[in-house]
Amino acid sequence: MDRILKSETMLQKWVVLLLLMAVPALAWGQKKTSAPAPKAAPKASAPAKSAPSHAATPSHSSTPSHTTTGGTHTTTGGTHAATGGGTHTTTGGTHAATGGGTHTTTGGTHAATGGGTHTTTGGTHAATGGTHTTTGGTHTATGGGTHTTTGGAHAATASHGSASHPAGTKSVSLKGGGTASVRANGSVRSIDRGGMHIEHGVHGGSRVVGEHNGARVVNNGRHGGYVQRAYVTRGGRAYYSRTFYAGGRYHVGLYRGYGWGGHMYYGYYPGVWYHPGFYGWGYHPWGAPIAWGIGAWGWGGSPWYGFYGGWWNPYPAYAAPYYWLTDYLISQQLQAAYAARADANADAMAGDAAASGGGGDPGPAAASGAVALTPEVKEAIAQEVKAQLAAQQTQAGQDSGGQASAAPASTSDTPPPALDPSQRTFVVDSDVSVVANGQECGLTSGDVITRLTDTADADQNVTASVAATKKGDCASGSTVAVKVDDLQEMYNHFQENITNGMGELAKKQGTGGMPAAPDTGTQAGAVTPPPPDTTAAKTLQDQQAAADQAETDAKQSAAGGGL
Repeated sequence: MDRILKSETMLQKWVVLLLLMAVPALAWGQKKTSAPAPKAAPKASAPAKSAPSHAATPSHSSTPSHTTTGGTHTTTGGTHAATGGGTHTTTGGTHAATGGGTHTTTGGTHAATGGGTHTTTGGTHAATGGTHTTTGGTHTATGGGTHTTTGGAHAATASHGSASHPAGTKSVSLKGGGTASVRANGSVRSIDRGGMHIEHGVHGGSRVVGEHNGARVVNNGRHGGYVQRAYVTRGGRAYYSRTFYAGGRYHVGLYRGYGWGGHMYYGYYPGVWYHPGFYGWGYHPWGAPIAWGIGAWGWGGSPWYGFYGGWWNPYPAYAAPYYWLTDYLISQQLQAAYAARADANADAMAGDAAASGGGGDPGPAAASGAVALTPEVKEAIAQEVKAQLAAQQTQAGQDSGGQASAAPASTSDTPPPALDPSQRTFVVDSDVSVVANGQECGLTSGDVITRLTDTADADQNVTASVAATKKGDCASGSTVAVKVDDLQEMYNHFQENITNGMGELAKKQGTGGMPAAPDTGTQAGAVTPPPPDTTAAKTLQDQQAAADQAETDAKQSAAGGGL
């Protein structure tokens, strides 16, 4: 019996000794089979701290895997999958978390989806939704929320990313209230005060948007502005009138309201329609192309035409009315671009004269090295004109005159035309500043962009590709973030120019070799414009005075580093 007990005791000692010898071997095996380091992160747009090493992350081949649902989970090493709410704290290994709650991970590879707060340090991180704070490594964040990253390479698509705030901008508080966004060079980019928003473009133009006694008031500097008021409803859709005032003159435009994504947009409505057959004539080819030279257009000797002659040239002949309308539309935009350049130069020269007591020529300098508008881009514009004529033919046949009700609706719960998936090509109507790869650049009237995304982000931006620009504007081919409001105004101006161009065609059809058109008579739409709001000039003047004071405060605050 004693011999059996002694044998068992000896056996137990040998088992313990073998286990003690196995632990270093197991640790050595773990180190040798650890997960390989991920591929190098893509080069960041700005210098970044080197990402932490992943070679020392825990092995996943000999460590248990854990799957947890809900509750509070604390795990170390291995592979972890957490689903549902609660708090998840993980160290090392590979971690996947889905759902709300708070996720804190250190090292390794992390994937987090859903709301909540995600804090990760080191490693490679992919997060969708929620608020994410990451330090080191390579990070990809998609969706809403706030994303803060330190070191490494970061790719973020979010409401507060580079689409809204160019690199180097800072926010300063203003004397008397409000804030200003200041560029790295010290110039004021935007101002917000008392419900009024002021934007300064990279080319020197400015725009002021605000509310006054229930009206939307928009100032465009030297180009005047407008006062927009709710007007009537028709068929459940709200209509708004805009009284434009510039150069001492008034004119009125109608716009439909589109309530979408918690934001209001306004789409151009002609108010007067041509006979449907005239629109059909506009988008069908003529029997044979017609020549319509510069003399017929009346552009010979025009400064704007000489200035942009190296960038755009009219078609040598027109196979259909919509090609004629394409050149008409482009010419109108380039005339506007030339006027804007002249105004900007006049402002600059006036500032120089005030500083030095001198003067100068306010006209724009001659362009050099401009890249011509390609036939492909021009054809894309022509096809948009053709498509809009077909749509207007349908609308003209359906939208007969009638008496509208008196109470305007608040929204229509319909996407604005600028987000229509079939509408991709946009001609810029006025100076607008956009952001490309975190850097601010300008687009001017006549530039062409192609919308890439159909859904606006939380800052009401969509992504577009620059198809054609003039010298000094955003680089052709770059991807930019554009506000849907700006895109909708491009669409509105495009529609207005088509309407005006159809009026010119109605005058010229049957002359100069142009074939005769069918009935060019007009009929009133379901909603007709009201008389001008003769208080618009005073309203715009008062808004501009408030904006000037905000500008003064912003410049003082920017110079002093904020208040």
